Amino acid sequence: MTQDSTPLSDASVSDPPLKLTILGAGVWGSALAQLARYNGHQVNLWSRRLGNSLEDSIHGVDVIVSAISMRGVAPTAQQLQSLTLPPKIPIVTATKGLDPDSTHTPSQLWGMLFPQHPIVVLSGPNLSAEIVQGLPAATVVASTDLEAAKIVQRVFASNRFRVYTSSDPMGTELGGTLKNVIAIAAGVCDGLKLGTNAKSALLTRALTEMIRIGTHLGGKTETFFGLSGLGDMLTTCNSSLSRNYRVGYGLAEGKPLEQILTELGTTAEGVNTTNVLIEIAHREQIPTPISWQVYQLLNHQITPQKAVEALMERDLKPEI
Repeated sequence: MTQDSTPLSDASVSDPPLKLTILGAGVWGSALAQLARYNGHQVNLWSRRLGNSLEDSIHGVDVIVSAISMRGVAPTAQQLQSLTLPPKIPIVTATKGLDPDSTHTPSQLWGMLFPQHPIVVLSGPNLSAEIVQGLPAATVVASTDLEAAKIVQRVFASNRFRVYTSSDPMGTELGGTLKNVIAIAAGVCDGLKLGTNAKSALLTRALTEMIRIGTHLGGKTETFFGLSGLGDMLTTCNSSLSRNYRVGYGLAEGKPLEQILTELGTTAEGVNTTNVLIEIAHREQIPTPISWQVYQLLNHQITPQKAVEALMERDLKPEI
Protein backbone atom coordinates (compact mmCIF):
# COMPACT_ATOMS: atom_id res chain seq x y z
CA MET A 1 0.00 0.00 0.00
CA THR A 2 1.34 3.44 -0.89
CA GLN A 3 1.17 6.62 1.11
CA ASP A 4 -0.89 8.21 -1.67
CA SER A 5 -3.73 5.74 -1.28
CA THR A 6 -3.90 4.86 2.44
CA PRO A 7 -3.99 6.74 5.73
CA LEU A 8 -0.72 7.14 7.60
CA SER A 9 -2.23 5.71 10.78
CA ASP A 10 -2.58 1.92 10.71
CA ALA A 11 -5.07 2.23 13.57
CA SER A 12 -7.40 4.30 11.41
CA VAL A 13 -7.61 1.30 9.04
CA SER A 14 -7.85 -1.59 11.52
CA ASP A 15 -9.94 -0.06 14.32
CA PRO A 16 -13.69 0.54 14.05
CA PRO A 17 -14.87 4.04 13.15
CA LEU A 18 -15.73 6.42 15.98
CA LYS A 19 -18.58 8.84 16.48
CA LEU A 20 -17.57 12.49 16.92
CA THR A 21 -19.33 15.71 17.67
CA ILE A 22 -17.54 18.86 16.54
CA LEU A 23 -18.66 22.02 18.31
CA GLY A 24 -18.41 24.87 15.83
CA ALA A 25 -19.42 24.74 12.19
CA GLY A 26 -17.12 27.50 10.92
CA VAL A 27 -14.24 27.00 8.52
CA TRP A 28 -12.02 25.28 11.11
CA GLY A 29 -14.73 23.00 12.48
CA SER A 30 -15.78 22.08 8.93
CA ALA A 31 -12.16 21.32 7.99
CA LEU A 32 -11.76 19.02 10.99
CA ALA A 33 -15.04 17.32 10.11
CA GLN A 34 -13.75 16.71 6.59
CA LEU A 35 -10.55 15.13 7.95
CA ALA A 36 -12.45 12.81 10.30
CA ARG A 37 -14.93 11.76 7.61
CA TYR A 38 -12.03 11.07 5.26
CA ASN A 39 -11.01 8.35 7.71
CA GLY A 40 -14.52 6.91 7.83
CA HIS A 41 -15.60 8.32 11.19
CA GLN A 42 -19.15 9.53 11.83
CA VAL A 43 -19.28 13.28 12.48
CA ASN A 44 -21.99 15.53 13.91
CA LEU A 45 -21.48 19.26 13.50
CA TRP A 46 -23.08 21.49 16.11
CA SER A 47 -23.33 25.27 16.34
CA ARG A 48 -25.82 27.82 17.57
CA ARG A 49 -26.08 29.05 14.00
CA LEU A 50 -27.24 25.63 12.78
CA GLY A 51 -29.89 25.56 15.48
CA ASN A 52 -29.52 21.84 16.21
CA SER A 53 -29.81 20.41 19.71
CA LEU A 54 -26.56 20.15 21.67
CA GLU A 55 -27.99 17.34 23.78
CA ASP A 56 -28.93 15.31 20.70
CA SER A 57 -25.57 16.06 19.05
CA ILE A 58 -23.52 14.55 21.89
CA HIS A 59 -25.64 11.43 22.37
CA GLY A 60 -23.49 8.30 22.22
CA VAL A 61 -20.35 10.05 20.98
CA ASP A 62 -16.80 8.74 21.48
CA VAL A 63 -15.02 12.10 21.15
CA ILE A 64 -16.04 15.76 21.45
CA VAL A 65 -14.05 18.37 19.53
CA SER A 66 -14.35 22.08 20.31
CA ALA A 67 -13.56 24.30 17.33
CA ILE A 68 -15.51 27.35 18.46
CA SER A 69 -14.12 30.86 18.81
CA MET A 70 -12.57 31.87 22.13
CA ARG A 71 -15.53 33.98 23.20
CA GLY A 72 -17.82 30.97 22.85
CA VAL A 73 -15.73 28.44 24.78
CA ALA A 74 -16.82 29.27 28.33
CA PRO A 75 -20.60 29.52 27.65
CA THR A 76 -20.59 26.39 25.49
CA ALA A 77 -18.62 24.40 28.06
CA GLN A 78 -21.03 25.53 30.77
CA GLN A 79 -24.00 24.51 28.62
CA LEU A 80 -22.40 21.13 27.99
CA GLN A 81 -21.77 20.68 31.72
CA SER A 82 -25.51 20.70 32.33
CA LEU A 83 -25.91 17.69 30.02
CA THR A 84 -24.93 14.05 30.47
CA LEU A 85 -21.74 13.21 28.57
CA PRO A 86 -20.64 9.65 27.91
CA PRO A 87 -18.18 8.92 30.75
CA LYS A 88 -14.49 9.78 30.37
CA ILE A 89 -14.58 10.44 26.61
CA PRO A 90 -11.80 12.73 25.32
CA ILE A 91 -12.62 16.41 24.89
CA VAL A 92 -10.45 17.96 22.19
CA THR A 93 -9.87 21.71 22.12
CA ALA A 94 -8.82 23.18 18.78
CA THR A 95 -9.33 26.83 19.76
CA LYS A 96 -6.35 29.22 19.83
CA GLY A 97 -6.89 32.06 22.26
CA LEU A 98 -7.11 33.34 25.84
CA ASP A 99 -10.28 33.92 27.83
CA PRO A 100 -10.65 37.66 28.55
CA ASP A 101 -12.50 37.11 31.84
CA SER A 102 -10.28 34.50 33.49
CA THR A 103 -7.12 34.80 31.30
CA HIS A 104 -7.23 30.99 31.05
CA THR A 105 -6.50 28.96 27.94
CA PRO A 106 -9.31 26.87 26.39
CA SER A 107 -7.87 23.61 27.78
CA GLN A 108 -7.82 25.09 31.28
CA LEU A 109 -11.48 26.08 30.95
CA TRP A 110 -12.48 22.62 29.74
CA GLY A 111 -10.34 20.92 32.36
CA MET A 112 -11.90 22.86 35.24
CA LEU A 113 -15.45 22.01 34.14
CA PHE A 114 -14.76 18.40 33.11
CA PRO A 115 -12.11 17.06 35.50
CA GLN A 116 -13.13 13.43 34.85
CA HIS A 117 -12.49 13.71 31.11
CA PRO A 118 -9.09 13.68 29.39
CA ILE A 119 -8.46 17.02 27.67
CA VAL A 120 -6.55 16.95 24.38
CA VAL A 121 -5.13 20.04 22.64
CA LEU A 122 -4.98 20.02 18.83
CA SER A 123 -2.73 22.70 17.36
CA GLY A 124 -0.33 23.16 14.47
CA PRO A 125 0.37 24.99 11.21
CA ASN A 126 -3.11 24.38 9.87
CA LEU A 127 -4.67 26.92 7.51
CA SER A 128 -8.27 25.81 7.12
CA ALA A 129 -8.51 26.81 3.46
CA GLU A 130 -5.58 24.57 2.51
CA ILE A 131 -6.89 21.61 4.51
CA VAL A 132 -10.29 21.87 2.82
CA GLN A 133 -8.47 21.73 -0.54
CA GLY A 134 -6.88 18.44 0.51
CA LEU A 135 -3.37 19.87 0.65
CA PRO A 136 -0.91 18.07 2.96
CA ALA A 137 -0.46 19.34 6.52
CA ALA A 138 0.66 18.21 9.96
CA THR A 139 -0.47 18.92 13.50
CA VAL A 140 0.07 17.98 17.15
CA VAL A 141 -2.37 16.43 19.61
CA ALA A 142 -1.19 16.90 23.18
CA SER A 143 -2.48 15.60 26.50
CA THR A 144 -1.29 14.42 29.88
CA ASP A 145 -3.34 11.31 29.02
CA LEU A 146 -1.33 9.74 26.20
CA GLU A 147 -3.99 7.15 25.42
CA ALA A 148 -6.52 9.91 24.82
CA ALA A 149 -4.03 11.68 22.53
CA LYS A 150 -3.59 8.45 20.56
CA ILE A 151 -7.36 8.13 20.11
CA VAL A 152 -7.50 11.64 18.65
CA GLN A 153 -4.42 10.90 16.52
CA ARG A 154 -6.27 7.92 15.04
CA VAL A 155 -9.33 10.03 14.29
CA PHE A 156 -7.51 12.61 12.17
CA ALA A 157 -4.26 11.03 10.87
CA SER A 158 -4.21 10.19 7.18
CA ASN A 159 -2.03 10.37 4.09
CA ARG A 160 -2.83 14.09 3.84
CA PHE A 161 -2.80 15.03 7.53
CA ARG A 162 0.15 13.92 9.65
CA VAL A 163 -0.65 13.89 13.37
CA TYR A 164 2.01 13.79 16.10
CA THR A 165 1.37 13.24 19.82
CA SER A 166 2.81 15.27 22.69
CA SER A 167 2.67 15.17 26.48
CA ASP A 168 2.84 18.99 26.73
CA PRO A 169 -0.69 20.36 26.24
CA MET A 170 0.13 23.77 27.73
CA GLY A 171 3.15 24.37 25.47
CA THR A 172 1.25 23.08 22.45
CA GLU A 173 -1.71 25.34 23.17
CA LEU A 174 0.35 28.44 23.96
CA GLY A 175 2.42 28.05 20.80
CA GLY A 176 -0.72 28.21 18.68
CA THR A 177 -2.12 31.06 20.74
CA LEU A 178 0.90 33.36 21.05
CA LYS A 179 1.86 33.15 17.38
CA ASN A 180 -1.37 34.99 16.50
CA VAL A 181 0.03 38.09 18.21
CA ILE A 182 3.27 37.73 16.26
CA ALA A 183 1.32 37.26 13.01
CA ILE A 184 -0.13 40.74 13.46
CA ALA A 185 3.41 42.11 13.82
CA ALA A 186 4.50 40.17 10.73
CA GLY A 187 1.63 41.62 8.74
CA VAL A 188 2.73 45.11 9.78
CA CYS A 189 6.29 44.30 8.70
CA ASP A 190 5.17 43.18 5.24
CA GLY A 191 2.61 45.96 4.93
CA LEU A 192 5.32 48.55 5.56
CA LYS A 193 7.58 46.71 3.06
CA LEU A 194 10.45 46.54 5.53
CA GLY A 195 12.11 43.66 3.70
CA THR A 196 13.26 40.12 4.37
CA ASN A 197 16.06 41.07 6.77
CA ALA A 198 13.66 42.89 9.08
CA LYS A 199 11.08 40.12 9.01
CA SER A 200 13.65 37.43 9.73
CA ALA A 201 14.88 39.43 12.71
CA LEU A 202 11.30 39.94 13.91
CA LEU A 203 10.37 36.25 13.75
CA THR A 204 13.59 35.12 15.41
CA ARG A 205 13.15 37.50 18.32
CA ALA A 206 9.44 36.67 18.44
CA LEU A 207 10.24 32.98 18.94
CA THR A 208 12.41 33.93 21.91
CA GLU A 209 9.53 35.98 23.31
CA MET A 210 7.07 33.12 22.81
CA ILE A 211 9.38 30.71 24.64
CA ARG A 212 9.85 33.18 27.50
CA ILE A 213 6.10 33.55 27.96
CA GLY A 214 5.24 29.92 27.30
CA THR A 215 7.75 28.38 29.68
CA HIS A 216 6.79 30.85 32.41
CA LEU A 217 3.20 29.68 32.06
CA GLY A 218 4.08 25.98 32.16
CA GLY A 219 5.04 24.91 28.63
CA LYS A 220 8.22 23.04 27.72
CA THR A 221 10.93 24.84 25.74
CA GLU A 222 11.28 22.11 23.12
CA THR A 223 7.57 22.28 22.26
CA PHE A 224 7.98 25.81 20.89
CA PHE A 225 10.54 24.58 18.35
CA GLY A 226 8.00 22.11 16.97
CA LEU A 227 4.94 22.22 14.76
CA SER A 228 2.68 23.95 17.26
CA GLY A 229 5.24 26.66 17.97
CA LEU A 230 7.76 27.60 15.29
CA GLY A 231 5.85 25.68 12.61
CA ASP A 232 2.57 27.44 13.28
CA MET A 233 4.31 30.81 13.57
CA LEU A 234 6.02 30.46 10.18
CA THR A 235 2.74 29.51 8.52
CA THR A 236 0.65 32.24 10.08
CA CYS A 237 3.26 34.97 9.64
CA ASN A 238 3.76 34.28 5.93
CA SER A 239 0.30 33.75 4.49
CA SER A 240 -2.44 36.10 3.42
CA LEU A 241 -4.82 33.29 4.38
CA SER A 242 -4.06 34.16 8.00
CA ARG A 243 -6.62 36.54 9.46
CA ASN A 244 -4.17 37.87 12.05
CA TYR A 245 -1.54 38.56 9.39
CA ARG A 246 -4.16 40.47 7.42
CA VAL A 247 -5.00 42.56 10.49
CA GLY A 248 -1.37 43.68 10.73
CA TYR A 249 -1.10 44.28 6.99
CA GLY A 250 -4.25 46.40 7.03
CA LEU A 251 -2.98 48.46 9.96
CA ALA A 252 0.25 49.11 8.06
CA GLU A 253 -1.86 50.40 5.15
CA GLY A 254 -3.48 52.91 7.51
CA LYS A 255 -6.86 51.21 7.82
CA PRO A 256 -8.71 51.50 11.14
CA LEU A 257 -8.88 48.23 13.09
CA GLU A 258 -12.67 48.28 13.07
CA GLN A 259 -12.72 48.47 9.27
CA ILE A 260 -10.24 45.60 8.94
CA LEU A 261 -12.28 43.34 11.21
CA THR A 262 -15.45 44.18 9.30
CA GLU A 263 -13.76 43.34 6.00
CA LEU A 264 -12.50 40.03 7.39
CA GLY A 265 -16.05 39.05 8.31
CA THR A 266 -14.70 36.54 10.83
CA THR A 267 -12.76 36.36 14.07
CA ALA A 268 -9.08 37.30 14.27
CA GLU A 269 -8.20 35.74 17.63
CA GLY A 270 -4.89 37.60 17.85
CA VAL A 271 -6.65 40.88 18.68
CA ASN A 272 -8.26 39.55 21.85
CA THR A 273 -5.22 37.41 22.65
CA THR A 274 -2.93 40.45 22.58
CA ASN A 275 -5.05 42.32 25.12
CA VAL A 276 -5.25 39.34 27.48
CA LEU A 277 -1.58 38.51 27.02
CA ILE A 278 -0.48 41.97 28.11
CA GLU A 279 -2.67 41.65 31.20
CA ILE A 280 -0.92 38.35 32.01
CA ALA A 281 2.53 39.79 31.23
CA HIS A 282 1.99 42.72 33.58
CA ARG A 283 0.69 40.44 36.32
CA GLU A 284 3.52 37.92 35.95
CA GLN A 285 6.18 40.53 35.09
CA ILE A 286 7.16 38.83 31.82
CA PRO A 287 9.06 41.03 29.31
CA THR A 288 7.11 41.11 26.02
CA PRO A 289 8.57 43.90 23.84
CA ILE A 290 7.05 42.74 20.54
CA SER A 291 3.64 41.92 21.97
CA TRP A 292 3.62 45.26 23.81
CA GLN A 293 4.07 47.17 20.56
CA VAL A 294 1.27 45.13 18.97
CA TYR A 295 -0.94 45.93 21.96
CA GLN A 296 -0.29 49.66 21.66
CA LEU A 297 -0.95 49.52 17.93
CA LEU A 298 -4.27 47.69 18.35
CA ASN A 299 -5.35 50.14 21.03
CA HIS A 300 -4.61 53.26 18.95
CA GLN A 301 -1.68 54.32 21.15
CA ILE A 302 1.01 54.16 18.46
CA THR A 303 1.42 54.09 14.67
CA PRO A 304 2.94 51.13 12.82
CA GLN A 305 6.01 53.23 12.01
CA LYS A 306 6.48 54.22 15.68
CA ALA A 307 6.12 50.59 16.76
CA VAL A 308 8.99 49.61 14.46
CA GLU A 309 11.10 52.51 15.70
CA ALA A 310 10.49 51.52 19.32
CA LEU A 311 11.71 47.98 18.68
CA MET A 312 14.79 49.16 16.79
CA GLU A 313 15.72 51.63 19.53
CA ARG A 314 15.72 49.15 22.42
CA ASP A 315 18.86 48.95 24.58
CA LEU A 316 21.76 47.03 23.08
CA LYS A 317 22.43 43.63 24.69
CA PRO A 318 23.76 40.12 23.95
CA GLU A 319 21.53 38.00 21.72
CA ILE A 320 21.39 35.07 24.19
